[in-house]
Amino acid sequence: MRTVVTGGAGFIGSHLTEHLLAYGDEVTVLDDLSTGSLDNLADVIDHPRLRWVHGTVLDRHQVDWLVNGADRVFHLAAAVGVRRIVEEPLQSLRVNLHGTENVLEAARATGATVLLASTSEIYGKNTSDALSENADRILGSPLVSRWTYAAAKGIDEAFAHAFWRERGLAVTIVRLFNTVGPRQTGRYGMVVPNLVGQALRGEPLTVFGDGAQTRCFSYVGDIVPALVELVEHPGTRGQAVNLGGATEISIGALARRIVALLDSPSEIVLVPYSQAYGEGYEDMRRRVPDNTLAGELIGFTPRTGIDAIIRNVADAMVADARMALSTLPTALTA
Repeated sequence: MRTVVTGGAGFIGSHLTEHLLAYGDEVTVLDDLSTGSLDNLADVIDHPRLRWVHGTVLDRHQVDWLVNGADRVFHLAAAVGVRRIVEEPLQSLRVNLHGTENVLEAARATGATVLLASTSEIYGKNTSDALSENADRILGSPLVSRWTYAAAKGIDEAFAHAFWRERGLAVTIVRLFNTVGPRQTGRYGMVVPNLVGQALRGEPLTVFGDGAQTRCFSYVGDIVPALVELVEHPGTRGQAVNLGGATEISIGALARRIVALLDSPSEIVLVPYSQAYGEGYEDMRRRVPDNTLAGELIGFTPRTGIDAIIRNVADAMVADARMALSTLPTALTA
């Protein structure tokens, strides 16, 4: 397969790129490195079947050029992280809307198959038990940045569905629920790497709100193979499919589990949302996926539990820190 991965230097994108190379694909990565990093591709950057291009999905001509001749496109490029979305709503909207339209139009012109990476954010404030793909979307005001992101991703999905229905584009939509693992940065508000990093440094673990809000975390090593299986399954065309973890846990309990597993001296501190993100920020009290459809289509079952996720993230952070230290001049480490 000749495959394009937009956002391929990002957290999920880099793991996907490695998986596709091992799969035998010729892979082209497009990334503007706004949140991704070439360090994420360090193990494969010299691979003979990898080509990486510094660019943006907002550049229609570049997208057309890269997608031309491709068999399939994994469209992962998007504004990511709560903090970036809140602080840069205009750029987030542009990337998530115009960028997706560019990718879909380019794929339609060349006949490539597309996987559109969407998000559980589109369900908004729906706190129902086990959200299925047809669950209602409950969004707050469009003047609140958190909900503009959810609205934009919903429009992304509408674009994809319309391209399938009206133009015959072979497109699959995947809604990801809190995917975590090595290479994920806490810089943009990702909770697991933030808390694990604080615990490793012996700093207070900052839990926003009251800590009672719950999530189901999924491991990138479980998610990436499922993305490939779903895009290859003809029964997913024009459809949305959930991919998430199996265990619901509150953020407060997550923090306590991290402290215990890593034997950290850190205390846990509750931080008001207004202090973390400014006035008017809203969060979801609960977010639980129904993975039934993914199970029926490809036999998907999340296999990596929360303890293993925490340990894997911690081990990767420790290894990265040691690597960084080893590259410093001797005079600075003496």
